[in-house]
Amino acid sequence: MYDHEGTPVRTGRAAVNGTSLHYRTAGSGPAVVLLHGVPKTGYHWRHLVAKFTPHHTVVVPDLRGLGDSARPVDGYDSATMADDIAALMAHLGHDTYAVVGEDWGAVIGYQLAARHRDHVTALVFAEALFPGFGFEDHTALTPENVSGGMHLWHLGFYFQPDVPEMLIAGHERELITYMIKNERSHPDTATPDAIDEYVRCYSMPGGIRAMLSVYRAMLVDAEQNRQAARKKLDVPVLALGGSAFIGDRNASQMRLMAHDVTGHVFDAGHDLAEEVPDEMAAVVLPFLAAAPYEGRSAAL
Repeated sequence: MYDHEGTPVRTGRAAVNGTSLHYRTAGSGPAVVLLHGVPKTGYHWRHLVAKFTPHHTVVVPDLRGLGDSARPVDGYDSATMADDIAALMAHLGHDTYAVVGEDWGAVIGYQLAARHRDHVTALVFAEALFPGFGFEDHTALTPENVSGGMHLWHLGFYFQPDVPEMLIAGHERELITYMIKNERSHPDTATPDAIDEYVRCYSMPGGIRAMLSVYRAMLVDAEQNRQAARKKLDVPVLALGGSAFIGDRNASQMRLMAHDVTGHVFDAGHDLAEEVPDEMAAVVLPFLAAAPYEGRSAAL
């Protein structure tokens, strides 16, 4: 992963919130933290990093249990994972920062903005459904879900203890390749280097167990989201969707959670930063430039 000058990003590990997070960082200016989803890692953001670093200090963590971060036995609810990121940003010297999240990283990003309101200046919420606000409805076997491509059959499967681990073991590449390519309008954007990186990380000891733990915390997440939504976010929110997947539902959900929401839908599927990185940067960068910024951004 490289910055806009072709320099490799800096990498490190930080012991925060009872775990150890691997992170990458580069650039200068107001800080922005990029939160990936599942089954991905921080490598998901490789195309956007070079577009952001002329204007921002970019921090790209691997979430708890994922990528090259540690895989503790618990703490996979979105509030705890949000606190991980808040502790990481404090450790790196960033008092205020914008948050860009996609998929589960967007749900965690919302919790980060809700729980650490004095530190988050803006939120980009990309391609995610909120537990507690309709996510669970898409697990139902209905004609609407199936015909619309939103039957999330794997959620129920992942909830079953032990059996998914048994069936997935040795087939991580097949599962990850299927999930990523099936959810995109442009499946060729799932390049071999990305697939190899994701398979490497999720095939390591505890990799699939950690991934499943994120899903198995959904009922806890649902209650956390309902509690947080009682006080809407005051920071500006940009809700991004892919027309072939969650689309404008990203914005309609976020309007339940925040006062100031702008929506945008791309001609894409679920993985915007890999499918349409140029188009995504063209929308996100002006949004971040217009967001309020106070604080400091450490050069580490």
